[in-house]
Amino acid sequence: MSMSPPPGWYTDPSAPPGQHVERWWDGSAWTEHRRAPAAPRTGQAQPGFGPPQDRTQVQPLPGASGGSRAKVVALATAGVVLVASIVTGVVLLREDGGDPQAGPPAPTTSEPADTPTPTSPTPTTSAPDPDPSTLVDQLNGIMIPVPAGWEKADSTVGGDPTVRTPDVYDCPGEGSLCRHGTVYSRTSTATDERSPKALAQRDIKDAADRAYDEDKVGMEPFGGITSHEKVKEGTVAVAGRSGYLVRWRVRTDKGPGGYVQSLAFPSSHGSEAPVIVRFAIDAGDEAPPLSDMDKITKGIRPVGAEGTSGGVGSSVGATP
Repeated sequence: MSMSPPPGWYTDPSAPPGQHVERWWDGSAWTEHRRAPAAPRTGQAQPGFGPPQDRTQVQPLPGASGGSRAKVVALATAGVVLVASIVTGVVLLREDGGDPQAGPPAPTTSEPADTPTPTSPTPTTSAPDPDPSTLVDQLNGIMIPVPAGWEKADSTVGGDPTVRTPDVYDCPGEGSLCRHGTVYSRTSTATDERSPKALAQRDIKDAADRAYDEDKVGMEPFGGITSHEKVKEGTVAVAGRSGYLVRWRVRTDKGPGGYVQSLAFPSSHGSEAPVIVRFAIDAGDEAPPLSDMDKITKGIRPVGAEGTSGGVGSSVGATP
C-alpha cells in the first residue's frame, strides 16, 4: 500500500532539464508555489527524485595489489552481474511462458526512468517534533510561537498550519465542540493585492465570519455575529518585514463572543507572496489572555532565524 508523502518542498518534476527548482507538495497534490532549492546541509540527504545512490562496497581480494587487484575485482563483479542477468531472464521467460511476443515484464521497482514524470514526491520519514514550542509553516517560510497553554494542531481542515488551545467545550449555538483560541496562517491567493494594509482590511470580515458566524458546514456555533467594533489597527514589524493588522471585538447572539485579528505581511523568501495570519480568542473567563495575540504576533520569525525576534521594538496603537 502506497503512502502519500507529507507536505513540503520537493524537486519539481515539471521543471525543464537542467533547471533545479523546488515545488510545494501539499500532501495530496502539487501547488503552483515554486522556489530555488535551498543550499544542502552536510550529511543530510535532500528530498527529490532519482534512483538511490549506490552504496555497494567491493572489498579487495587477499594477495592482490595495485592494478592487478582492480582488474580482478572488475572481472569478478562483471561475472556476478552476467550470471544474475541470465538467471533473471530465465525466470521471467518461465513466468510468461517463453512467448517472445509477450513483451517486457512489468517493472519490479518504483525507481523512475531517465526522464521521470512522477505525480507525487518521494515519501520521507517524519522525525519527532524537535521543538513543540514553535509551529513551522514551510510554505510561507515562517515560524509561529506556541505560547504556554496552546498546542500545535496535528491536522486541520483545509491544511492551514494551526496553533490552538487544547481544551474543547460545547458550542453555545449550533455545532458540536468549540475552542477558546485558534491561530492559523495561509498564503493570500484569492487576489492580486500586495499591500499588507489592504489585505488585512479586506480579510478581517472573513476571519470573523469563519470564527464566530457560520462555519464550513453551514452551522452557527455562536448563533451568528450581532455586532463588531474595531479595537486595534496599524503597521507592525513581523518576521522582519513591514506588516499590517486589524483587530475586531465581535459580539454574538449566543455566548460572550470574542476577538479576531487579521495580520498581513510579505513572505521573506521566494516570490515574497503575501501571508495572512488569522487570530481568534474568546472573550469568556476560560479563554487565554488577549495579550497572547500580541505575544504571537511579535514572536513570528522567518524560517532559519531561530535566534531572532520578528517584531521586537514595534508597537501598534488603536486607530479610529
